[in-house]
Amino acid sequence: MLIRNARLVAVTEAVPGLVDVRLDGGRVVEVGPSLAGGDAPSYDADGRWLMPGLWDQHVHLGQWTLASARLDLGPARSSAEAVTLVRERLAEWPDLPVIGWGHRPTAWPDMPTVSDLDAIGTDQPIVLIAGDGHHGWLNTVALHALALPIRDSVVSEAEWFMAYGRLASVLGQDGTGPDAYRRSMEAAAAQGVVGLVDLEFSGGVADWVARWAGGADLLRIRHACYADGLDDVLARGLRSGDPLADDPRLTMGPLKIISDGSLNTRTAWCGEPYAEKAVPGFEEGQPNQTPEDLRALLARAAAGGLDVAVHAIGDRAVAEALAAFEETGARGGIEHVQLTTRDDVRRMARLGVRASVQPAHLLDDRDVTERLWPGRAERCFPLRWMLDDGVDVVLGSDAPVSPLDPWLAIASAVHRSGDDREPWHPEQSITAREALAASTDGWGTIAPGHPADLVLLDADPLAGTSDREHAARLRSFADQVVVTWVAGQAAYSR
Repeated sequence: MLIRNARLVAVTEAVPGLVDVRLDGGRVVEVGPSLAGGDAPSYDADGRWLMPGLWDQHVHLGQWTLASARLDLGPARSSAEAVTLVRERLAEWPDLPVIGWGHRPTAWPDMPTVSDLDAIGTDQPIVLIAGDGHHGWLNTVALHALALPIRDSVVSEAEWFMAYGRLASVLGQDGTGPDAYRRSMEAAAAQGVVGLVDLEFSGGVADWVARWAGGADLLRIRHACYADGLDDVLARGLRSGDPLADDPRLTMGPLKIISDGSLNTRTAWCGEPYAEKAVPGFEEGQPNQTPEDLRALLARAAAGGLDVAVHAIGDRAVAEALAAFEETGARGGIEHVQLTTRDDVRRMARLGVRASVQPAHLLDDRDVTERLWPGRAERCFPLRWMLDDGVDVVLGSDAPVSPLDPWLAIASAVHRSGDDREPWHPEQSITAREALAASTDGWGTIAPGHPADLVLLDADPLAGTSDREHAARLRSFADQVVVTWVAGQAAYSR
């Protein structure tokens, strides 16, 4: 195909004027003015803006697919308000389980308990998933259904991640069939997204191959495994980048390791104690495995040719992850890097460890950071440090913790504020061009040899005035998407 009369977005270098872009075999093979057409079909861009397609480097695609059917608990400001929302859902659909998402109890005056939900008096399972994904608040019926020990507290961290994979036993049809995945992919393609790194907690290679065969094959997918699926991946002889289902658009991704917790559950592993409501006995947060176990996992992955994606939110967790990378020679990156030090940023650059950051999290965590990590906010989401020191930075959403919206991530990295307040530590902001470049899987301004994963836009996303105005414009930039091509095929057309 020949795309005619396009302007190229200057993701890296500028290419002035109108150009034609020839696609063949799923790649860009020629770029220049007034290319000969031959017999190939053509598309007239009519002066619109063409750039590499966007990637979300951190998605829990199954959870995101389920999100539209979940009870939104984001507005709840106390356990009582959350219980009221659950009661209202059960009054409307008394014969269905309640699966909720989005509550953030750190700032609540009371902590959620099983007995609060049991007092509703229903035989239906109730599973309420925290907004950071790191704990589940269940009633006793749901605890039984998920084969969990009875308790009055929430189910958190590793125990919760394992239980999440059994959620289909509560829901029956869990709404994550190939058709549901396809709809999630269509919505992403409408925003200019061409690829996703799927870090879902449950499921393995066979699940993705079956899902792909069932029609969930619209975008490029890198499928990550967890420690419990590592034996299967190694037995199959799969290395990161190998195609699954005989299709180069579906590939093996990294081994995902969750090395610590999260800020909101006060389990992110830090070098200093939490200022309030710390977990007793773990005032600095806690790791999810010993340093020896972390190194053993990285060493197995490295020996098997797998990249590694290590979830590390607290600065102590980041430091331990970097030590493990250095000692084992493993390749890959750290997910989140929410709190770190300048020295460890430089260490990331020296080791070639990638930083996979979700900038929209800073919008949600700004206020709670000031409460729980006072005096440390200048070291949170340090994107400017990372780029200045030469770290390879890629952006994502962690959907459904934040929406699967690359334009929101880009805007958050540029302006670092989601409301009328001034940017939060603007010295760590990056430019729109830098944020865009961190969202295209390493592909700069379109050139021969690039994959034919492209998005055509009505306007130039780099055109802007002040950071505030530019960020406001970027947050709604999905409206500017005209066509999204994946491997040269239209995945979305307005």
